Amino acid sequence: MEERIYTIPLRDVTNRSISTKRAPRAIKKIREFLKRHTKCEIVKLDRSINEKIWERGISKIPPRVRVKVIKEDDNVVRAVLVE
Repeated sequence: MEERIYTIPLRDVTNRSISTKRAPRAIKKIREFLKRHTKCEIVKLDRSINEKIWERGISKIPPRVRVKVIKEDDNVVRAVLVE
């Protein structure tokens, strides 16, 4: 197993989407970022990441998220919030 820590910027989600779709788009952006950087197809996000994104509602997402990524066997990646 391999572990890494990534800081995922979410500023462009805030600037380029309407306020009622920011949190769902931020989750999609995190998945895409991890697929691109880990070269894995299956990305499993922990509940803590979802709670952090939705903490202040659908429109006020955090500007960046720090994530610890654990690459497991069989092309599977698990992501957990770092804090």
